[in-house]
Amino acid sequence: MSALLEMKGVSASYGISPVLWDIDLAVGQGEIVSLLGANGAGKTTVLRAICRMMVTAKGAVTFDGERIDGRTTEQIARLGIGHVPDGRGTFLGLTTEENLRLGLQARAHKAGAAADMERVYTYFPRLRERRRQQAGTLSGGEQQMLAIGRALLGKPKLLLLDEPSFGLAPLVVRDIFAIMQRINRDDGVAILLVEQNARLALDVAKTAYLIETGRIVKSGRAEDIRNDDAIRQVYLGG
Repeated sequence: MSALLEMKGVSASYGISPVLWDIDLAVGQGEIVSLLGANGAGKTTVLRAICRMMVTAKGAVTFDGERIDGRTTEQIARLGIGHVPDGRGTFLGLTTEENLRLGLQARAHKAGAAADMERVYTYFPRLRERRRQQAGTLSGGEQQMLAIGRALLGKPKLLLLDEPSFGLAPLVVRDIFAIMQRINRDDGVAILLVEQNARLALDVAKTAYLIETGRIVKSGRAEDIRNDDAIRQVYLGG
């Protein structure tokens, strides 16, 4: 499978504080890849280094055959990378639909916007029901759906998802992950998933990477990672 996204020797820091060292990572066309690790291991920073958001990064990042490590965050979004950050980034004072329409600004081409809005409402019918409701009054799960829907309206080839299950009830998490798999299967959108629920992340991914203290220490098929005894003890509860 050809790589849609490839990171080679990427290091990153916040100011003078280094966080990542020599990250090599790839996401294939239409693939779901999970990035696992403990709190503070550098998972979120990997996503930020791809988008050139809030970090100073060096090393090569290639997307869809093109080097993007010299681009701005806005330019990277317009190339087809949608980022759903931790904390969801919801504009609480705007309505659900106003939040969604902000996602259209990341599109390189505006054609088909109405059809894509309808598609988001098909994936997330609860958002349709609450489209005129102020986003700050939505539940945590609804806000996560809103964040994913807004990213989809940018017409991404790749979604970067940062802890989509955080703080959500198990049934809501199950629904959101099922929709993520539909988006991947039906629309061919590749996903790089940062998720502390390792068992859940490995269930949906084809490939997985394990990061510890800013370095990739293991990678391979998600099934093989899941069956690794050491990883099972530390990340899967035995």
